[in-house]
Amino acid sequence: MKTVPVEQAIGKVLGQDLTKIVPGKYKDALFRKGRIIQEEDIPRLLEMGKHNIYVYELDADTLHENDAASVLAGEITGEGVVCGEAKTGRVDIFAERDGLLKINVKGLNDVNSIPEMVVATVHNNSVVAANDLVAAAKIIPLVVKKEKIAGLKEQVKKNGPIITIKPFTPLSTAIIVTGSEIYSGRIDDGFAPVIESKMKKFGCDVISRTYLPDDVQMISAAIKRAQAAAARLIILTGGMAVDPDDVTPSAILAAGGRLVSYGTPVMPGAMFMLAYLDDLPVLGLPGSVMYYKTTIFDLILPRLLAGEQVAAEDIVALGHGGLCYTCPKCTYPRCHFGKSS
Repeated sequence: MKTVPVEQAIGKVLGQDLTKIVPGKYKDALFRKGRIIQEEDIPRLLEMGKHNIYVYELDADTLHENDAASVLAGEITGEGVVCGEAKTGRVDIFAERDGLLKINVKGLNDVNSIPEMVVATVHNNSVVAANDLVAAAKIIPLVVKKEKIAGLKEQVKKNGPIITIKPFTPLSTAIIVTGSEIYSGRIDDGFAPVIESKMKKFGCDVISRTYLPDDVQMISAAIKRAQAAAARLIILTGGMAVDPDDVTPSAILAAGGRLVSYGTPVMPGAMFMLAYLDDLPVLGLPGSVMYYKTTIFDLILPRLLAGEQVAAEDIVALGHGGLCYTCPKCTYPRCHFGKSS
């Protein structure tokens, strides 16, 4: 940074905030640090009594913070996101569509290891809506060497885009409600309406709702019928505990389900079960899904709708951040729940 007469500052980067004061009316920075001085700025600077100012000089080897921030944001973003305008060396990054936010955490850490540039994001696997702020990219100094940008590009080339959003694809869903007390009419079903409401939010059609007693053969046969009817997601409610009458897990396996997980490190929802019939996901939902606003179901469903095949290691990773406070007023997804990396 050096001092130059204002008349010689055109095209250079302002190195300090310049404050204008009008007694009793106005006091604020009229020109902010990082601004590229324009010819029309000179009379206003002189009116402020500024005959000399601090500036940074741009040369063939350097970029202004805004230009560098735009490059940084453009390099780290992939499908489904859009970059805002660079201001004071920062570019905000927004969701272009509803979907599942995917953060390449290793790539993010690698970029944040490069001096003079930083990227902050919301959590991986967050459900986002169009226009949500999902990340921000920032250049720290007022100017940055182009070699740093070249290093950034090499880093991203190795790891791929850091920020993408997978769109949701609605799945035709079959719901199988188990429980002899419901099948016999002794109590009303309060579970299926909860599930259908959640599915509707994602545009999913419920193609069938079946009521069955706690019978392994009957439940297993219903699962197979749902598969034959082209369901793309099968959800079973009830019968997931460890009582003798709770046979839903056995029925899922008897239908040919490949077990991924029975028991998850997430509460509410510890007795959740995930299995696959070929590539068809089959979910066994415990009673907590009916009683609590946010549970394991709200963490797994978006990933299935985003086309992901959830593996055992994905379930294991949910333990970090998997304890819900069950707040009287639920703020999910703007809380810690389910925010493991």
